[in-house]
Amino acid sequence: MDLDSVCDAGRLSDGPAWQPWSRLNLFRNPFGELSIAERAELAIVNENLLDQITLDLRTAIEFIGDCGRGKSTRLHWLGSRLPQATYVYLPEEGPVPAIPFGNPLIIDEAQRMNRSAKRSVFATGVPLILGTHQSLSRCLRRWGYQVQSVRIGQQNTASLIQQILNRRIEASRSGDGPIPIVSAQEAGWLFDEFGSDLRSVEGFMYEQFQRRIADLMDRD
Repeated sequence: MDLDSVCDAGRLSDGPAWQPWSRLNLFRNPFGELSIAERAELAIVNENLLDQITLDLRTAIEFIGDCGRGKSTRLHWLGSRLPQATYVYLPEEGPVPAIPFGNPLIIDEAQRMNRSAKRSVFATGVPLILGTHQSLSRCLRRWGYQVQSVRIGQQNTASLIQQILNRRIEASRSGDGPIPIVSAQEAGWLFDEFGSDLRSVEGFMYEQFQRRIADLMDRD
């Protein structure tokens, strides 16, 4: 896929050399790393998701899916709307960090909890929101939890990809005027290429924008 047309559609006639992104009426690469607050703010999530959250003791909802499908985004979005929530990310390597109390407690990469961590968390009965690659429902139920499991990924259509990408670009707008736009056709190509893997789509877009801005600078 050649995204030169996407970038050219938003290109300004000129921009200061020390502000290369102004050439596209942007202040940054739209697909660079975001803060947790930005990810929550820019997330495209059905507001009805909040209705699925029950803050009763021994209730859990787990979002299950492969990497890059939107689990963490949902967790951050929920955390931003539940004032007493505590978010914990479990790293791939190293010891499991101390897991604090939260109402609810949000655990990202929950499949990385070892037996001791599961015992210490599940024994409290605290309401849980989990992002995981593997369902923990059997273990949770043994500890008396009522569990709702939600599969993540099949919602990631070409239409959603287009919305997500254009929202990211809009959030990086520098001023009034045109900015790059991802068309439905381009989003369809991305979906055909990457499927429901939003992380790979955004990584590809990051590289495309980096390449495009480098090309514009080389022309000067």
